Amino acid sequence: MSLPISVKLNPRQQQVLGATVRHYIATARPVGSEALVEEFNPRVSPATIRNAMGYLEKTGLLYQPHTSAGRVPSDSGYRIYVDQLVKPSDQVARQVDRLLSDQLNWEELGIEAILREAAQILSALSGYIALITMPQTSQAQLRHLQLVQLNPGQAMLIVVLDSYATQSMLMPLPHPEQDQPTDPDQLDRELQILSNFLTSQLRGWTLVEIATLDWGELGREFERYSKLLRTSLTELHRRSQLSVSTQILINGVAEVLRRHPEFSEVQQVQTLLHLLETEPDQLWSLIFDTTDLAGKQVTVRIGAENPLEPIQSCALVSATYQRGSIPVGSVGMLGPTRMVYENSIAIVEAAANYLSDALSQEK
Repeated sequence: MSLPISVKLNPRQQQVLGATVRHYIATARPVGSEALVEEFNPRVSPATIRNAMGYLEKTGLLYQPHTSAGRVPSDSGYRIYVDQLVKPSDQVARQVDRLLSDQLNWEELGIEAILREAAQILSALSGYIALITMPQTSQAQLRHLQLVQLNPGQAMLIVVLDSYATQSMLMPLPHPEQDQPTDPDQLDRELQILSNFLTSQLRGWTLVEIATLDWGELGREFERYSKLLRTSLTELHRRSQLSVSTQILINGVAEVLRRHPEFSEVQQVQTLLHLLETEPDQLWSLIFDTTDLAGKQVTVRIGAENPLEPIQSCALVSATYQRGSIPVGSVGMLGPTRMVYENSIAIVEAAANYLSDALSQEK
């Protein structure tokens, strides 16, 4: 149901809508006027509450699932609640920042392991499904390059990007010339010198820029490596685009299905799991949609606002994280529309801010 543009709520109607949503989120049971009387008593009469709930139902913000039942928020009711009544929890945001700062080890772990751990922290804290996309590497810049000799004639090329993503592949070494080192220790020293030289020359370049570089400009002393390095870096760029472009790290699915009655229908669970497990590209394009920000850091899609049918009974809260000023990934929270939005918005925003700061600290 789309939000009726003509709906205008006075302060009392906003209060009743907010109280109804909060009661339903807490109990998962339709809310009757008598439950709200206890919250407002003695400031508001029962008749005033019933009139307000009647108006909210008439305008489509609440509905009765059964004739004798209380009211339940509609997608439109949640939308007004999120847009006009929700204040993200500062306490939860501080907790997220503290947990991520204390538990994520950027010195020892690669970016995928870090983001997997972050997703686990966020899902445990929220009780919802945490979704974090891997950083996009098309515009990521080189931070460090290392050549490590493995055995005669072969080395490992390791590239660390400023997103902390690491790419590596085996690379053949050129055949030694008569005046070139053949001793393994001498070759190690040469590769280290070459690694330092290339890192200093290429830091800040993207993989696609490096792959198309005129290597003759870098100096003649390492010219015999140029063709092999160009070929290897071109292949690394191709692999990175295939492996990372739609990768989503997901945590908390089992707990959400267990805790929330909205996911009790087998068919609904099957379609949701199918989307998460076999069609992540569809979900990725929805979470990492930088065209839909419109100046907002956090995007909240509720129910039918989600274009993917398997999650049209869910709420999806997402925010992009950045490297400098460029969005490179996103943090998302997926749960029932009966979501604690104050916490979910705070969690997603705080996590995105944390990742943006961490990825932007070192160039």
